[in-house]
Amino acid sequence: MKRCIVLLLGLWSVGTLAAQTSTPRARDLGIPFDGAPGRFNAITDVAGVEVGHTTLISGDGPLREGSGPVRTGVTVILPRGRGEGAPVFGGWFSLNGNGEMTGTTWLEESGLLEGPVLITNTHSVGITRDAAIQWMLKHHPGFLWALPVVAETWDGILNDLNGFHVKPGHVFAALDGARSGRVAEGAVGGGTGMLCNGFKGGIGTSSRVLPSESGGFTLGVLVQCNYGSRRGLRIAGVPVGEEFVEAAICRAGSTPLQREWLREMPRCGTQSSYRERPLPELGSIIIVIATDAPLLPHQLERLVKRASLGLGREGSISGNGSGDIFVAFSTANREAAGDTAQASVQMLPNGKLDPLFAATVQATEEAVTNAMIAAETMTGADSIRAHRLPHDRLVAILRKHNRLRPPAQRGR
Repeated sequence: MKRCIVLLLGLWSVGTLAAQTSTPRARDLGIPFDGAPGRFNAITDVAGVEVGHTTLISGDGPLREGSGPVRTGVTVILPRGRGEGAPVFGGWFSLNGNGEMTGTTWLEESGLLEGPVLITNTHSVGITRDAAIQWMLKHHPGFLWALPVVAETWDGILNDLNGFHVKPGHVFAALDGARSGRVAEGAVGGGTGMLCNGFKGGIGTSSRVLPSESGGFTLGVLVQCNYGSRRGLRIAGVPVGEEFVEAAICRAGSTPLQREWLREMPRCGTQSSYRERPLPELGSIIIVIATDAPLLPHQLERLVKRASLGLGREGSISGNGSGDIFVAFSTANREAAGDTAQASVQMLPNGKLDPLFAATVQATEEAVTNAMIAAETMTGADSIRAHRLPHDRLVAILRKHNRLRPPAQRGR
């Protein structure tokens, strides 16, 4: 049976709101996390930041390169929203470089992020970059050149990766539909076809608000989660991955797989010693960090590295085949990039950075967990099925280890 292409043109569409109200997040299940989140517990808690998705889902059955099935999309983050093109101070870090994030050479050289951050699949980076330039020319005319930051993770198990299904119009839709407020998570946007820690993955987000004695700053994280093995998965400090013995990524159909390297994948519902997907670290994760704290580029380079510690809490080893690449920006110092003789900037003293470092670790850990909690089971190319992380079993495992938050303390 054919499916139609689905476009999520922004976060306040009816379908997106319905998904947000019906899908629990990690805190709703009682999973404990350190730190205090913002109103939306999302990267959009940083004032001015907007997020948009275009989600592409079509086709079922055998993989036919160029035709489908399609399970992919685009996610965009605009540091100052659609209406303002002023650069922000930024920094980036590659924990393991088996991936791509364009624009980082100039970001490192200038310390400025000049435009949106976009995330898609591995083979759609080029068209996404070019479409972003076209959009920037239209909405913020006057600049002579642009080097957008476009990152990717690999969705070649569920998606017709070599079919090049992301088109310029999909990028424009995600940018034009970007909004503040609640952020759709799970199998949406660039995260549509992604796998995470041996289960269905995708987009996740979280935020932290520092106490007043630490400046009261807000920090938010958004991840496109497609990395990791199930065996190593930890949630709330518990090695939950070891508790799942059946294959969560499996063949739902009876037709032999055309892709040679997937032929050992077990049939769904059968007993098998095959616990991991092929090449479990052939994945990647992109992490975007936003804050309103007045940080200079060299401080953002320090901050962005701390996302690695959040991944470590989830059990990541940052394997050889994983592209684990992170970018951070600060929305403070609005006039710093202006064309003036001199610019005055504010800077948080280095001795005051520790609360922001902690917030980065905490929000990264929760964003990854939110991506897995929000993701629904999906069947893609060649009828390969990626099961979501079972909520009831996860709760039972955490309860057994006395790692559930009391009901009165739960919520976003």
